[in-house]
This record gives sequence, structure tokens and C-alpha cells, in this order.
Amino acid sequence: MTHMAETWIRLLGPPRIESAGTALRQPRGRKAWAVLAYLALQPGGTGRARTATILFPDAEDPLGALRWNLSELRRTLGPDSVGGDPLRLVLPAGWNCDVRAALAPSGDADPRTFDGELLEGLAFADCPVFESWLEDQRHRLENCVLTLLYEASLAALAAGRADDAVDLATRALHLDPFNADCHAVLIKALVSLGEYRRAREQADKCRELYRRELGLGVPAEVRRALSDAAPAAEPGLPASSAAVRSYLDAAEASLSAGSVDRGLEQLRLAAEIAQRTGDHHLLAESLVTLSGALIHQAGGRGAEVADLLHRALQTEALKSEGLDPESLSKAHNPGRPASRVAAAAYRELGYLSVQRGIPDRAAGWLEQAARAADGFDDERSRILAIQGMAASDTAHYGEALAALAESSRLATAAGGRRLLAFSEALTGRVHLLRGDLEPAAEALDRAQELIAAEHWTAFEPFVAGLRGETFLAAGKLDDAAPLIDRSWVMADVAGDHCYLTLAAGAKARLSMALNDPAAAESWLKRGLDTSPWYLWYRARLLDTAAEVAIDGGSPAAGDYADRLGTMASRGALRELVVRAHSHRAVLGDTAAAETIPWLAKDIDNPALNEYLARRGQL
Repeated sequence: MTHMAETWIRLLGPPRIESAGTALRQPRGRKAWAVLAYLALQPGGTGRARTATILFPDAEDPLGALRWNLSELRRTLGPDSVGGDPLRLVLPAGWNCDVRAALAPSGDADPRTFDGELLEGLAFADCPVFESWLEDQRHRLENCVLTLLYEASLAALAAGRADDAVDLATRALHLDPFNADCHAVLIKALVSLGEYRRAREQADKCRELYRRELGLGVPAEVRRALSDAAPAAEPGLPASSAAVRSYLDAAEASLSAGSVDRGLEQLRLAAEIAQRTGDHHLLAESLVTLSGALIHQAGGRGAEVADLLHRALQTEALKSEGLDPESLSKAHNPGRPASRVAAAAYRELGYLSVQRGIPDRAAGWLEQAARAADGFDDERSRILAIQGMAASDTAHYGEALAALAESSRLATAAGGRRLLAFSEALTGRVHLLRGDLEPAAEALDRAQELIAAEHWTAFEPFVAGLRGETFLAAGKLDDAAPLIDRSWVMADVAGDHCYLTLAAGAKARLSMALNDPAAAESWLKRGLDTSPWYLWYRARLLDTAAEVAIDGGSPAAGDYADRLGTMASRGALRELVVRAHSHRAVLGDTAAAETIPWLAKDIDNPALNEYLARRGQL
């Protein structure tokens, strides 16, 4: 983690500028702090006229009011700190800003220094567009800080610093007491310290909290953290590379044949034997292979998987740096191993971050993955596909299409048909979201052909559902229905909650097109009863639920819109944030209505603009 800069602009919590042992001038007035926060979170700059209109909507001279506040910031931060058009914030040498550090892709700031909500204690009811922006950013930053604490606790645990892991996980739970992964890491850390009684007490606290507040049993992650143990290898089996390779090969065959439980058991045995060989690279490879199977074959997304990936990176760093574990755990920066194994570990951590709706952290993991994957085109293809997925989720559609096109090119060159199917399917999703139905259909048809050739039934619900939605958007209901039905059935057979959520939303939209609102509501209920890891799927289903509720005059519409707004803000899902405001505006929220044009202006999606225009909101 980086050492604290000499001077910090603290925008989380009560805003202030602080430096050890020095009393510093503070900006005067809440609007000066508002301008500072707005510029700090616009790294690419923002137009003067836009900033003035958003922050000074009632001023006789908005640009003049902005100039006064910029002068106030220059008096505090220095003459070259803010200026230009577009406006940019340039921090003086030796200065740092907590919100920028929290969102930095490197993720190497100490998350314990981030405390409180953005511009805590300040309100801006006279600036409804800025107030809406501020609410969105507060959700986003809270989610990011929580993630930084969680990931730092995992890294500390993997490095043998269990006491640090306890502190970090405890802080994370103060932000989100219902986060099962943070409970699991805290319990793992207590067990690692030999504090078995405290670990059991923590599990009991979690069980009681879930029972009392949610009416649920103890989460599976917590049970596993307290009781799971690695399987024991056969007595007398030598701890050799050959034995590890044999189990890895056997697991690959088991997983290919659909025997997931058997394959996972064999991978756990491979990791257990690799641990005893003392071969750091072989252990790292075994851990990454196990985590990949848990993610992509068994639907694992929680603390168990993330712990395996952090352990793999720590182990690979031992191999790369030649350090003993004690020295490595004390090192300020243990290094960034460059290898196929490290690239896969970083990529999987990025994939988890994308699905959990933390694009800022995903970007950091995927950047590290790309550096480690230099020379491995198949791995680069995977990384680019996930970068395209993240860009699509956050409504950066041009970036998404560029990344996915390069991913498809590399997959074709490498002969990776599943890789190509994955990238083509995601390309089809982007075109579908933008209303470009012909290229969407072409990409999804290519993906379907590849899936059939590969017998990749696990991925079929995703592609079949999207292809059905493409027909639905074109008004071809007879073609849409069998594909959407197949998407639901295949997802149900696999028990995949992410694809069940996707298919339920498609079924609801199909029901509305067939003028059957009762069926739509039934499918929405089934979809909302699932527990998908992928935040975008859940948010999109809430978007459909809000739309159906509004059309039916249901009192649930406001709740759906509010839940969508909070969820989309936390995950920086920009288009879905706009759609949440659109639903609120239909329900009479005038501040939301004022905000929509400003937010939509930054999103290149003709389909979104047409939707908002039909509602009279542009």
C-alpha cells in the first residue's frame, strides 16, 4: 500500500484539507466544496457551461458564480489547480485526493483511510441535478471502499497477516453487516490466528443477524469458512509433480464430462499435494485451476474463490521473486508476477469484480492481467472479452465493441471456439442494447453455431435468451418465444441463478408483448426470487419490473425504481441509472426529470434516446 501523501483533500466524511502538523486554508462555502468534488470525480474534465448550470441553476450569472468558486479553490490549492474548458482539477505536487485514490485502478491505497460518505453533512436541495449526481456517487464510492477493505483483507490473509485481515474485514462489516463474504474472511482470519472460539462466535452473530433481519439461515460462505477442510490425499501418495498433474488431468476430464463435484474434489486434491511439493508455480497453477472451475462450473463467486486467487498470486510472487513467505509478507510491494498463471488469476479477479458491479476495481485487475499476459494471445482474448463486458455494463458501448472485436480476432487466430463464442455473444448483447438488431442477430447466430459445435450447453441460456430478445425487439414473437423458453429451461436445469434472472426478464418482456401482464408479473416474481451474482442482470430485471409495474399502475413501481437506482449507482451502471430516473420521473419526481437529459447526454445509445423521447423526457 502507498504511504500517505503529504497533503490530502478529504471529500469522504466532513470535507477538509489536512496535512500532518500544519493548519491549512479551507475552501469557503459548500458550493466551493461541491465544485471540488465534481471536478475530482471527472478525470477527463467537464465543460464550464455544464458545471455552472448544474451547480448554480438559480444564479443570475451561473458562469460568474462558477468563476468565483474556482478562484476560491485556486486560493486554497494553488493558481494552476483548476482551469481550462473543459475544466480539470490538477493537484499540486505532494497533494492527493481520497476519492481519486479510492477509485484508482491500482487499488493500492490503504482503505482504512477512507471513512464517511461523499461531502458528508452537506446538502444541495437547490441544485437538484447535482444532488442526484451526488447521491449516485455516494453509492458508488461506498461500494468501492467496501470492496477495497474486503480485497485488502483477502490479500493480508494470503500473505500470512491474519491480524490485519481481521481488522480490515471488521471495518468492511461496519459498512455492510450483511456481507457474507466479509463475514467469511473474518472467520477465516480468526481461524488462522487460532482464535477458534471467536470464529465460532462470529459465525453465531452472522447466523442470528440473518435469522432476525432477513429470515434466512447462515450463508453457505460462512459455513464453509468455519468448517471446510481440504480433502486428504491417499495415504502414501507421493507429493510429486506427476501426482499433481495426474489429478489436474483427471479433473479436466471429469469437468468436461459434466461431473462437476468429482472434478472439484480432484482439483482440491491437486492443490493439497502441490502444497506439499514446495513447487510454488505448480501450487499457483492448481489454485487458479480450482478457482476457475468453481467460478465457471459451480457458480462460485464468494470469499472462497477470491481467497484461492489471492493465495495463487501470493504463491506465484514467491516463485517469481525468490522470497521466503515471511520476507514477502513484510515487503511493501511483493511484485506483480508476469506469467500465464498470474494473468489468469488477475483476470478471474477482474471477472468477479465485473459481475459484482465494481468496474473501477475490475479495471485495475484487468490492467494487471493484460501486463502479465504479454505473449499469450488466448489469455489476452479472454481479458479483452471481460473488459468488453465491463464497458458494456457501464454503457461505454464504443469501448465495448472495440475490445470485443479484438478479442474475437485473437480467439480466431488461436483457434479458441469457446472464446470466440463468448466474445461474439457479448458483441450481440451490445448491439441489442443499442437497438442495432441486424448486427446483433448476426453475432448471436455465430455464437449459437459455435456453442452447438462445442456442445457448450452451460453457455446456451445466455445466447438463446439474447437471440430470443432480438426477435422480440423486431416484433417477431413466434420466433422469440421458443428461444426464450429454451433459455429458461436450460438455466433451470443448470441451476444458474444469473441466467435464470436473464431468462425471467425475457419471459416477462415477452408476456407484456403478448398483452399478458399477469404472466409478466409472475415471471418477474420468479426472477426476483433468484440470487444472481451478476449485478447487471439483477438491475436489468428491476428495470423491467419497474416498467411493468408502471404500466399496470402497481404501487410497487416506486420501490422497484428506487431499488434499481441504488443498485445501478453502486455499480456505475450508467444507462440503468438513467432508466431509474426515468421511472421516478414518470411517477412524479421532478428532480429526477431534470436530471435525465444531463445523464443521458453522456451515453451513446440511440435506443435509450428513443425510449426517453417516447416518454417525453428529452
